[in-house]
Amino acid sequence: MQNVVDFAPSRAEKLNWSTIIGVSLFHIAALGAFFTFSWENLAVTLVLWWIGASWGIGIGYHRLLTHRGFTTSKWMTRFLATCGTLALQSGPISWVTTHRLHHAFTDTDRDPHSPRNGVWWSHMGWIFKGTAQLQSEATMQRYSPDLMKDPYLRFIDKYYYVSTIILAAVIFAVGGLPLAIWAIAVRIVFSWHFTWLVNSATHLWGYRRFETRDDSRNNVLVAAVTFGEGWHNNHHAYPRSAKHGLTWKEFDINWYQLRILEKLGLIKNVYAYDLATESETPKEMRKAA
Repeated sequence: MQNVVDFAPSRAEKLNWSTIIGVSLFHIAALGAFFTFSWENLAVTLVLWWIGASWGIGIGYHRLLTHRGFTTSKWMTRFLATCGTLALQSGPISWVTTHRLHHAFTDTDRDPHSPRNGVWWSHMGWIFKGTAQLQSEATMQRYSPDLMKDPYLRFIDKYYYVSTIILAAVIFAVGGLPLAIWAIAVRIVFSWHFTWLVNSATHLWGYRRFETRDDSRNNVLVAAVTFGEGWHNNHHAYPRSAKHGLTWKEFDINWYQLRILEKLGLIKNVYAYDLATESETPKEMRKAA
């Protein structure tokens, strides 16, 4: 059993061949996009990318499940987590555990993907060797005990790839192979690299508003392709804040979507750091202040 107290990602352990083969096949399949372009294929791909990467990863896996930046109903939590599985970045509990480890040990030897161990390692090398996101039961119990209590999250964490298989089958039946290549392979490959840029680029290039103990930076280009996840220095300074872009120039699509969900009554207790008052409070407390 993995020692959760002495957890440290190993760069010397055996290669994860299943991950290497899977990622390689997706990249090869994505090359088919050069021969199958159509505006319809692109439109479907963008919509699914928005659902998987924004609703699923940015809002669901990250701002809700990892940092509890807002509260919502059980059905909404499960819906967002299911959207996250469509990005094929591991199941919700494994993803959250890895990201909580990143925040606990940012840019140290215990960080799962720090650029201090090399740009290649931080971008994608870390998923090919050692622990990666193959978290043990003990580690998930240690770092994500809140999520381990939900049987649905445990189920989709184990079978996170099933949603993509079902989606691929439906898309193939409706639009054939060209649409499947775009909506599945192209979308997932680009979404992978955009997310990995948060791990690599935003710890290397950009500006720092806050003097955090790590190397996190705000990167406008990464923010543009991750729906606002690239305002990384802001995020590391105030990780619970569901608002990552702190000025009008720091465009944060995920935050604007959260504001809409809040107004619709689908979420509440939204934590948001206010740069002017230097405070981070839920909506109810902000009104009272």
